[in-house]
Amino acid sequence: MVGAWWAGRVDGKVAVQKAFSAKNLWERSPRIVRRVAGGALGIVPLSVLLGGSFRRHRRRVRESQRWTADQLRDFQLDAVRRVLRLAYENTAYYRRTFDAAGFHPDSLRRLDDLQKIPTTDKGTLRGHLREMCTRPVTGAGVDYVTTGGTGGEPLGFYIGRDRSAIEYAHLVTAWERAGYRLGMPMAVFRGRVVQPDAAGLRHEYDPLLRHHYYSNFHMTDENMRRYIEHVSTVGPCVLHVYPSSIAALTRFLMRIGRPAPGNVRAILAESEIVYPEQRRLAEKVFGCRFFSGYGHTEKVVASAECEHSTDQHVFPTYGYFELLDPEGRPITTPGRTGEIAGTGFINSVVPFIRYRTGDYATYVADRCGACGRAHVCIRDIAGHRTQEVLVAVDGARISWTALNMHDNTFDRVRQVQFYQDTPGRAVLRVVAAEGFSEADRRRIQESLGRKFDNRLEFKLEMVDAIPLTGRGKVVYVDQRLPVE
Repeated sequence: MVGAWWAGRVDGKVAVQKAFSAKNLWERSPRIVRRVAGGALGIVPLSVLLGGSFRRHRRRVRESQRWTADQLRDFQLDAVRRVLRLAYENTAYYRRTFDAAGFHPDSLRRLDDLQKIPTTDKGTLRGHLREMCTRPVTGAGVDYVTTGGTGGEPLGFYIGRDRSAIEYAHLVTAWERAGYRLGMPMAVFRGRVVQPDAAGLRHEYDPLLRHHYYSNFHMTDENMRRYIEHVSTVGPCVLHVYPSSIAALTRFLMRIGRPAPGNVRAILAESEIVYPEQRRLAEKVFGCRFFSGYGHTEKVVASAECEHSTDQHVFPTYGYFELLDPEGRPITTPGRTGEIAGTGFINSVVPFIRYRTGDYATYVADRCGACGRAHVCIRDIAGHRTQEVLVAVDGARISWTALNMHDNTFDRVRQVQFYQDTPGRAVLRVVAAEGFSEADRRRIQESLGRKFDNRLEFKLEMVDAIPLTGRGKVVYVDQRLPVE
């Protein structure tokens, strides 16, 4: 997601700068500061505030939707070569791996030649992270991020702070297919911790991005009633949600027999599997398009739905996409399912080359017959974060996705899983990694405690292992309560 931005005056001209650590300086500012600064900057077009890098990438992403298959192939060939050269010339791991395979980046003549290189995965990253870095990671311009990882095993790596503008250019271009326009108000029901305002409403407003944030952790009937009432006052807008959070809002409106706000123009759903019944009910209740996209913290592949169907177009400017069968062979037959792999174009600190994501999709075509884009089309994406929930003391559902930490909370943890059989109480099962200490235990308690905000008590239970499902993944919430 885009980082925060701010603008100032230098010699009478507007200077736009990215916020601290590509995120959060703006978001961490007191509300009064944001309100005053936002009011002053409200007259500046949002595209200007987002900066030149955003505008350049957005222009290219938009143009790429009209490129021919030859133009797309040439662009991707050049981009892949740049990634391979960067990795070969600056990392010990990739130089050793390429040499062992008898491969040199300059020998890449076709994109199919990439198959001469072994694939990588999360295990590769865990075992060779330092050897995969192209430059020192302690200097300016580098962030350390983590993601939940396949099988509940946390994963950490480094990435450049310049990625926000690139990613946001792709997001905005995708959202425009559903009717979003840059600067349109957005009502966000995702993993942000939102404190009550003076009226007790868990709502925060970002006056630069025009985002209204509501607490996804406090989805009680009374709070959802107030959320809906407030959303109805912000003018024509879109909802940016987890599929599980829009499902909660939809069920609430259906239960009380109340119509949805008439100012919602689209539902933008990301970060979880989208179930057909959720889509059908949300579109029926809100009377607008339910639009989903796919991506991940590693930033190797991104896709978004077409205007004319629910098939997803893979962005060719984001990374080189592969769909692999169990033997690692590319799938090009419509209707066959394989694992999503990619060579990312965004991360120049740790190149992800032929990286197997652990997510799966069904191949549709190399071109969309409905809109004409020469983009790879896929559907039925699975294996991404599932909609497992915890039940708070007040009965509200808290999505596991909203608890995914992007800091060092789980650095010395191998796997995690919640167990719950009582509303408002849970056990967090933890498989410790080497070096786990009492300080790690306290950090987990404090970090998750802030998110739970006294609405769910939990205790840590150290275990040797967490059983996996038949597909090799962990259930993140072993939920024994009846939940919808």
